[in-house]
Amino acid sequence: MTAHEIDYQIYGEEMQFVEIELDPQEAVVAEAGSFMMMEDGLNMDTIFGDGSNQDRGVLGKLFSAGKRMLTGESLFMTAYLNTTGLKKKVSFAAPYPGKIVPIDLRKYQGKFICQKDAFLCAAKGVSVGIEFSKRLGRGFFGGEGFIMQKLQGDGMAFVHAGGTLARKELAEGELLKVDTGCIVGFTKDIDYDIQFVGGIKNTVFGGEGLFYATLRGPGVVYIQSLPFSRLASRVFAAIPQQGGKSKGEGSVLGGLGNLLDGDNRF
Repeated sequence: MTAHEIDYQIYGEEMQFVEIELDPQEAVVAEAGSFMMMEDGLNMDTIFGDGSNQDRGVLGKLFSAGKRMLTGESLFMTAYLNTTGLKKKVSFAAPYPGKIVPIDLRKYQGKFICQKDAFLCAAKGVSVGIEFSKRLGRGFFGGEGFIMQKLQGDGMAFVHAGGTLARKELAEGELLKVDTGCIVGFTKDIDYDIQFVGGIKNTVFGGEGLFYATLRGPGVVYIQSLPFSRLASRVFAAIPQQGGKSKGEGSVLGGLGNLLDGDNRF
């Protein structure tokens, strides 16, 4: 294996964290802000990119960091190395309610594609890169632009899904239609595209957006019930507005009720 072989355990139900056990000289890399706790004897180091190109000199490091910048992530990641002669543990927490999904890249032919904000942490040696869309429709209307993240290597990686997780195994040619924000990730043989919902009523009054994703097998797909964007929009809608009321609070008509009773000011 080129990636470090790590052991792990996931704790919790709705607000989970993953505890990773590192043997001497083993390391794990994580996104900034995901760290929860670690035992004494672990060395924390900020590195360019994902650490998979650290032996390729300055250019290798810059290329690795540049790939992450294109996905909108930080140029840096944090590596946690066990410098002792004993096993040590480090834990990383989910950013919001949901499930942490362990991905053994050896079981998925060394590659897994995920939403750019789904990645949590991985064994050092796993490459966290970018996956460009080759289709204009997917790029413009997929909700994540032309770029998704790809995890490559032969180690363990961990991604986060909001709400409840669904795992679907699609047979050859089997088609699944999904809200674009509900996709967590999928294996490399999945054919991913964007399709117009269609119909004037669906488009104007459906409230589900103009496009959904089509995922065609064979392969494995992970779906989340609560994308962060959906959670954020509901929280924003409940924020008290001027006068102490939340948007549509206590009204069957919601925002329209505020407009009719003169509560909206322009």
